[in-house]
Amino acid sequence: MLTNHGIPGDSADTARVKSAARAAVDRATDELVALSHRLHAHPELGFEEERACGWLGDVLTAHGFTVTAGVCELPTAFVAERGSGPLVIGICAEYDALPGLGHACGHNVIASAAVAAALALGAVADEIGVTVRVFGTPAEENGGGKVLMLERGAFTGVHAAMMVHPAPRERLDPVCLARAQLGVRYEGRAAHASACPEDGLNAADALTVAQVAIGLLRQHMTPDQRVHGIVTTGGQVPNVIPELTEAAFYVRAATLDGVGALERRVRACFEAGAVATGTRLTIGSDSPTYAHFRHDPVLLRAYERNAVALGRVFPPVTAEDDRQAGSTDMANVSLAVPAIQPLVSIGSGAVGLHQAGFAAVAAGAAADRAVVEGGLAMAWAGVDVARAVASGGGVGVLGSP
Repeated sequence: MLTNHGIPGDSADTARVKSAARAAVDRATDELVALSHRLHAHPELGFEEERACGWLGDVLTAHGFTVTAGVCELPTAFVAERGSGPLVIGICAEYDALPGLGHACGHNVIASAAVAAALALGAVADEIGVTVRVFGTPAEENGGGKVLMLERGAFTGVHAAMMVHPAPRERLDPVCLARAQLGVRYEGRAAHASACPEDGLNAADALTVAQVAIGLLRQHMTPDQRVHGIVTTGGQVPNVIPELTEAAFYVRAATLDGVGALERRVRACFEAGAVATGTRLTIGSDSPTYAHFRHDPVLLRAYERNAVALGRVFPPVTAEDDRQAGSTDMANVSLAVPAIQPLVSIGSGAVGLHQAGFAAVAAGAAADRAVVEGGLAMAWAGVDVARAVASGGGVGVLGSP
């Protein structure tokens, strides 16, 4: 059983440090829950998270962190730091929401748990030889804020990175698929749909041909592969041949190589639509490609041990768990820095991510516990890693990306 002195098996000194870290979270619990609820009540889309970015920065500043806003040429990104030890532990916060669904991915929980972990580790950072670095990362849903920050040097010098993600069930190493995003645009020629349809080039038909081709392609796709999208512009009135059609599509696969191969075939489907209708095709993207995830085993074991000590329960992984795979820009970080992103249950039952019901429970009692316990489990894992490094293992105790 967990006691105020730490976890059974910890040395007396480690137990004392963990107790101090927990005390920092205990003192701030009301503040952390209020932060989660405030974010939940004021959802903001990617790259527009001005209030969320400011609120997190204010809390961290009040607890002794030095906060630098607008990093990496991203107005709603920040880096906050406390401590001066040689081991740099990164905690990633996400805070963007979904159009129409708000925090149906629970990023309010992610952000607040990140702050909880930061306060806990920050309270003991100098004693255990750690620098705590919090990354405020915008636009995870659509825009790849972490990828941009990684490419622009924000994660340079970081030895380990952590975050937790809310979910219906607890899991240590969720499947994360690589993902490419395609913005598709067909340009044709307008004409009266009844009087002179022969004068038109139908951009909507071009997309229909492409979608049929993608549907036929599914016979040859492997179980890990996904293609899905929406029409964002498809015509305005039935009696005018649509001269412009636009769509947004995601292509996913188990690895970056796999998503690259599938993307080439999907692009060919879109090209078929243009050839069949005589329209002009443009394919672009407003998001970097997301990678597959490499979970660091040392960080995972440390997180699991500490989460279990806090009462979190990891049920057996099922085939259905593996099938329900998403994507994240944290995966790109994991290929450059030893990293983890465990799932933390917020008690949504059968209701999954990106559903209105999930948003409804993302500010409930179970989500509030996930903020505190997920954050503290990350912090305690950081303590264990710091102790392992200090005992002579060096940063080599972590996996090599």
